[in-house]
Amino acid sequence: VCNFMSHEKCLKNVKIPCSCIAPSLVRVPVAHCFGPPGHYKRKFCTVCRKSLESPAFRCEVCELHVHTDCILFACSDCRQCHQDGHQHHDTYHHHWREGNLSSSARCEVCKKTCGSSEVLSGMRCEWCGILAHAACYVIVTPECTFGRLRNMILPPSCVQLFSRNFSKLHCFRISENLQTEPDEDDDVDGTTQGPAKDVQISTDSSKQTLKIFDGNDAVKRNQFRLISVPRIAKNEEVVEAALRAYYINDDQQEYELQTFTQQALLSDDVINRNDAAEDSNLGSVFRESVPEAWIIRAKPKDEEVVRIYPAWLKVGMAYVSLRVNKDSTTQTVIKEVLPLLGRQTEPLRNFRLVEVLMGSKQVQRMVLDNQELILNRLKDIRKTSVRQMNQTRFYIVENSKSLVRVHLFVGGLPPQLSPAEYTHILTDELAIKKQTKTISDPFTGAVVLEISCFSEAERIYMLVKDTTVNEKPLNAVVIPEVTASKIPQNCCPLLVFVNPKSGGLKGRDLLYSFRKLLNPHQVFELTNGGPLPGFHTFSKVPSFRVLVCGGDGTVGWVLGALEEIRHKLACSEPSVAILPLGTGNDLGRVLRWGAGYSGEDPYSILVSVDEADDVLMDRWTILLDAEEPAEGAENGMAEPEPPKIVQMNNYCGLGIDAELSLDFHHAREEEPGKFNSRFHNKGVYVKVGLQKISHTRNLHRDIKLQVDQHEVELPSIEGLIFINIPSWGSGADLWGSESDNRFEKPRIDDGLLEVVGVTGVVHMGQVQGGFRSGIRIAQGSYFRVTLLKPIPVQVDGEPWIQAPGQIIISAAGPKVHMLKKSKQKQKKTGS
Repeated sequence: VCNFMSHEKCLKNVKIPCSCIAPSLVRVPVAHCFGPPGHYKRKFCTVCRKSLESPAFRCEVCELHVHTDCILFACSDCRQCHQDGHQHHDTYHHHWREGNLSSSARCEVCKKTCGSSEVLSGMRCEWCGILAHAACYVIVTPECTFGRLRNMILPPSCVQLFSRNFSKLHCFRISENLQTEPDEDDDVDGTTQGPAKDVQISTDSSKQTLKIFDGNDAVKRNQFRLISVPRIAKNEEVVEAALRAYYINDDQQEYELQTFTQQALLSDDVINRNDAAEDSNLGSVFRESVPEAWIIRAKPKDEEVVRIYPAWLKVGMAYVSLRVNKDSTTQTVIKEVLPLLGRQTEPLRNFRLVEVLMGSKQVQRMVLDNQELILNRLKDIRKTSVRQMNQTRFYIVENSKSLVRVHLFVGGLPPQLSPAEYTHILTDELAIKKQTKTISDPFTGAVVLEISCFSEAERIYMLVKDTTVNEKPLNAVVIPEVTASKIPQNCCPLLVFVNPKSGGLKGRDLLYSFRKLLNPHQVFELTNGGPLPGFHTFSKVPSFRVLVCGGDGTVGWVLGALEEIRHKLACSEPSVAILPLGTGNDLGRVLRWGAGYSGEDPYSILVSVDEADDVLMDRWTILLDAEEPAEGAENGMAEPEPPKIVQMNNYCGLGIDAELSLDFHHAREEEPGKFNSRFHNKGVYVKVGLQKISHTRNLHRDIKLQVDQHEVELPSIEGLIFINIPSWGSGADLWGSESDNRFEKPRIDDGLLEVVGVTGVVHMGQVQGGFRSGIRIAQGSYFRVTLLKPIPVQVDGEPWIQAPGQIIISAAGPKVHMLKKSKQKQKKTGS
């Protein structure tokens, strides 16, 4: 059935369930989260165990890889990353996934190699990463401790998310542009019409190839599987081959094949709602010759044994088996099951029977009507799809009034309005009903809606996507609810922000890796609503740390958002680590995180973050107050620009430094596709610089500088730079290392900024090369710069032209806590 291979002497040790019984062994059904199809080298399909040569799917949350035409047979055994209001199972067991391990993988039990590049082999726990042979993993203790990263992982039992109407991609905030074109309901599987990879259309005249449908649903979608059988095959052999193609291991005596003809199509099975036959010309092809297409049908039975699972059990797979006949209704089943579970004294009305279809992409639940005849229900499921019967379970559930709470983060609103004004905008734009939700305190241009109705939540989510306010599009993100009281004492979860657009565009792979290593609910993509959804999700967590994957600009963005929302966080001063993905990465260098990410193992990065040291860093507020109207204003009668406030972490440059930045910025905006490697980006910087070599400017005549209330005379320079950290322009030391009696030795937490001048592009080049340092001008904590004409300005790599006026630089609020990579760790990795 599933191409499993074993030595004869090893058969007694085989512990891997076949694909046909795997669904029945799933403890808690959790649907997978498939991104778009892609090419995955040296990986194997977990259903048919063959290698993935053609485009295939992978789950974005667990290690599952599967062929496009095997996706229907993958069982819904993804990691349970949150509680969804149905069952609160104990999720601290190992979550084993077979195969696709690196060939160097070692078994935890016998210490021998357990990976292979030839075949699907070995087991890995999706939470703690422990590896073992298929024969060894059964002796590993079942409890999972979450491994080395346990203190950083947000435990699934603390996270609650009501996700019924949202796809998995929405729940884990996986970027919309990752989705494939077909609609979720169409199931991307619709693209695989037919040939299973392993059935070659036989040229052997003694064989015949038949199309097999597994029920009415497959006929409607024209989804068949091909089987190849001898022309003189007996009926049983053909039935057996057909069942095997659909991974069904029932007794073939219980099934028969029905010819796929005009007639079969016109029978009451496949009449659509308009009472018109669907695609009535389909059958005609097979009229004269031997039928090439067949439908598997289950023979009618007078009684059957069904398994009923109690939904309140916290652990394991326990179920009770019950014999049902044609008179058995939902009510009689509940009545017979309760005594078997020791609940006979309770009234029947307290319970209901729920049918659960465990599809690989969606787990669907349906409450059965009390008078429903169970045997008829089973017959209907098999008529729709014989395969679906394999993936259907019945649960007995206690009737409880479960409260639905969907939290929807809506961003992109105008900032700094009153709660009443936000309510007004939302009522106008999204027709939000007063009784269905409450609005949490508005943040800067964002609100969180708490909605107590699934369909209303879905309606608002879809509507937000097409709504603009003041010509700015809104964005909606489904966020989970974290129960702080359930977080273990020594756990300090890591909140991860990834900017997939930074620097070398490595962010996509990192997003995937961090979702696998941690709980995907703690990983946020910054292009999807910015940093606020992440901070809101973690607002009640008593202690957490932050990892920002991006350039210096991204780090500034996250620190700015943290400043805005700090007063709403239970942990108001989380420490921030950096994984540098940008071009300059000066802050990353100073804190020892390196010059830029070059493909290191994401697991070892997380270990480094866990071992990093806490340091403080100054931040600065820059007030830009233009006294003249911006250029291009008619007759100079326009109002001057309103004052602008920006935050600075690294440095602020005026003059030539900002001008180069501005030219690079324009070049990148014109052709963003070319700027996908740090090497190319630096090449463009050099080219832009060479064009400016002959320029002479007298910046010292166009500006005035005041430091701590004292006028400072400027030397003849082309650029003036205020530095907060000892790294500028991709790692250069602008201040220099020699000691100087006039100034204190710079530190990132001393409350002082250093002011340095450069004489031009050549001087900047010499500083970059380490041959010279800049001209030391001043050191202080309060600065006023007067611009006498428009001058290019850049703050942390964001450049613009500033109109004449005042610039005031002063210390911003409290110092921020940053994480500095510890030295011991560096020595180890270096060796």
